[in-house]
Amino acid sequence: MAVTADDGTSLAGTLTLPAGPGPHPAVLLLHGSGPLDRDGNTPKLRMNLARPMAEALAARGIATLRYDRRGTGSTPGDWLTAGFSDNRRDATAAVRALAGRADIRTDAIGVVGHSEGSLHAMRLGSRTDVRAVVLLAGFAGAGEDAFRWQGHSIVSSMPAPVRLLRRPLAGLGSQALARVKKTRTDVARAAGNKVNARWLREMLAHDTRNDLAAIRASVLAITGDKDIQVDPDHLEEIARLVPGGADIHRVDDLTHVLRRDSVRPSLTHYRRLLREPVDPQLLDLVSEWLARRLDADARPAFGEARPAPLGTVPHSDAASPRTEQQR
Repeated sequence: MAVTADDGTSLAGTLTLPAGPGPHPAVLLLHGSGPLDRDGNTPKLRMNLARPMAEALAARGIATLRYDRRGTGSTPGDWLTAGFSDNRRDATAAVRALAGRADIRTDAIGVVGHSEGSLHAMRLGSRTDVRAVVLLAGFAGAGEDAFRWQGHSIVSSMPAPVRLLRRPLAGLGSQALARVKKTRTDVARAAGNKVNARWLREMLAHDTRNDLAAIRASVLAITGDKDIQVDPDHLEEIARLVPGGADIHRVDDLTHVLRRDSVRPSLTHYRRLLREPVDPQLLDLVSEWLARRLDADARPAFGEARPAPLGTVPHSDAASPRTEQQR
């Protein structure tokens, strides 16, 4: 399935439909930052989030749409020149595309966003008629504050010799941010490398609190207690800001890449962690929560689905997706 963006760009994607006749509830899957394809992957770092999420949702009667970001996979363009606002508009176009299909229930559309994707999910929850919003590793506050917290957290997770350089590294980071904020081009150079300057400027200036305070949809927010890229303490602020509150879960040992790590978290562990599948209890929690909020027809064999206790793996049926449409 292709999504036509506001500027006419064709965003190549995959629509996964559950078994059985439609129309179906549906969910849009939105990934983190960078040149990510429809499954959340880059050539060097493979998140492999979308396919297991789509399969888990299809088993509960929910369709999913995921697409290649600009300049990745089969979507034309250059991701380096795409801004944060472009990604946001593309996500809105994808919701419109879902709502325009005869095999999708327009009254039962949700969105699942991870990292940057969670920020766009917040906007969709405040500006569109989506019924349910899932925030995986989202934050409540200004982008620049979140970016600085991430830098401090990552350095703090490094070996002792690196931690001793925390202050000079923080100074270099502040200088780099200041230089990027002064740029006016889509692409700039930092430390000899091309960076997506417009995306970074827009991201630093973005404040998620405005969208959170305007969300009309039901909200599930999940962050791992070993996430070193997003502050898990923000879960409480998300629940406070969302009108009517939010279901929040701070998951033991869960990292930013949605795998669990039993030792001290570090970016250097990501390649090892990504050899494992996405945490199955996370998939169960998200899919069962969405099935309830979107009134999905498919249910686990033994009664109505309920959010999974995070220490257990609940029973679920094994319905297979009926079809996948790819472009």
